[in-house]
Amino acid sequence: MSESQGSEGTHGTQRLPVMEKAAADDPVQATSAAAYDPLPALDGENGDQRRFWSSRRIPAGVVALLLLAGSGLLLYDVVAVRAGQPAMRWRKTLARELAERPLDDTWVLVGALVAVALGVWLLVLAATPGLRDVLPMRRVHADVRAGLHRGAAGMALRDRAIEVAGVQTVQVHVGRKKVDVRAVAHFRDLDEVRADLDATLADAIRGLGLSRPPALAVHVRRPGRKG
Repeated sequence: MSESQGSEGTHGTQRLPVMEKAAADDPVQATSAAAYDPLPALDGENGDQRRFWSSRRIPAGVVALLLLAGSGLLLYDVVAVRAGQPAMRWRKTLARELAERPLDDTWVLVGALVAVALGVWLLVLAATPGLRDVLPMRRVHADVRAGLHRGAAGMALRDRAIEVAGVQTVQVHVGRKKVDVRAVAHFRDLDEVRADLDATLADAIRGLGLSRPPALAVHVRRPGRKG
């Protein structure tokens, strides 16, 4: 934005500000990665909360049902054989195939790979907390833990960003370590809009009360041409 002053005749006049036209070849006129200091932890408050652990009811339920069905079927067949009944056809076939097929057989290798993949998947589920969409908040009371969903945090930050003068539209993506903001400004100088967004969103992130406040990256551009 540029401003020109001058005098015409005997009266001093001030011309209206002139909006500079955004270059068509480079629509992104201002980009910023804001640096800010998060709020310090209060006395007795742990500012480094761990993520919430998922109970993972669906994987645990599926594994339990499969184990229950397989164990029940095998137990029934063993009891039937002990009672003088012939073994089930599937168990005879499985025992014959395992005895006759070599270890380098394609189906043996495929079955081994599937078993290994399932085992690794279960180990990953057991060793990782999950719930990536829930951001832990600073703990004020020792017996109370709180978390904020990333979608809710994004909506709160978007509401604050849209209040900045000159912002037409804004998209906010909240990650675990970074908040990416992409705004479209239809008036005001882009550097001024970006600076206001930096300050407003930095304050808004502090207000979320997160245990690990994410970094902030703000991108501002002019709206594209229609047609």
